[in-house]
Amino acid sequence: MKVILLINCPDQAGIISSVTQFLHSRNGNIVYLDQHVDKSSNVFFMRLESEFDTENFNTSTFKKIFDDVLAQPYQMHWSLHLDGLKPKMALFVSKYKHCIYDILGRHNAGELAVDIPFILSNHPDLRFIADQFNIPFYHLPFSKENSAEAEDRQLALLSEHKIDFIVLARYMQIVSSRLIAIYPNKIINIHHSFLPAFAGAKPYHAAFKRGVKIIGATSHYVTSELDEGPIIEQDVTTVSHLHSIPDFIGKGMDLEKIVLSRAIKLHILRKTMVYNNKTIIFS
Repeated sequence: MKVILLINCPDQAGIISSVTQFLHSRNGNIVYLDQHVDKSSNVFFMRLESEFDTENFNTSTFKKIFDDVLAQPYQMHWSLHLDGLKPKMALFVSKYKHCIYDILGRHNAGELAVDIPFILSNHPDLRFIADQFNIPFYHLPFSKENSAEAEDRQLALLSEHKIDFIVLARYMQIVSSRLIAIYPNKIINIHHSFLPAFAGAKPYHAAFKRGVKIIGATSHYVTSELDEGPIIEQDVTTVSHLHSIPDFIGKGMDLEKIVLSRAIKLHILRKTMVYNNKTIIFS
């Protein structure tokens, strides 16, 4: 079995040596190690994969000894993950189809190692897509009058299905602070990269009028600050005076679905760490 360790702590000498010796002493075979030091904050980050004999590995015992021997002395913030256990991902959508189709297509092709217990939407329009992929669909409309009730229903569904993280696949509804508090750095969003210069309902139209030469997409973790959470993945493409507004929109949608899928993969593979509203993305 493969075990993934994510670690961050104050930088000091001997961390890598201590961790690798600890794993070796317990018959762990290290197959991957990546580390980074943030010099400005003096913080050390590491992602490590190690293989163990399943019969001789006890997760609870390992965690207890690791915490006593290494985590406490080095003041580590750390987590352990067993590779091969598929996390449960809930998809939130509204009316746009491009991201949800891309995610479900990749999942159906075996590219995304997750379980998708349900799709939730504040509109009924995309139920047919959920039906095509045989995934339960829940329509929960939001309004000022029913927002508290709808939010309670959201949280109940997430708890009932033991959801590990949420993907907002162009979900055009502000996520509540309650949901963010329950899923810190576990809600992934996607949007165009024109913010804050071209905010509003028609950013591509505004960008076209300004004659921009680059358009892009950004995927990030959701925080209480709207569209300002830790960035996971970004990409851009060039445009010119030859392109029309529909060209801008089409290129933007292509980027959105690609960038969102990359961000989901990074999260699934435990290759992201959040610190001070930034992400460390391991190779």
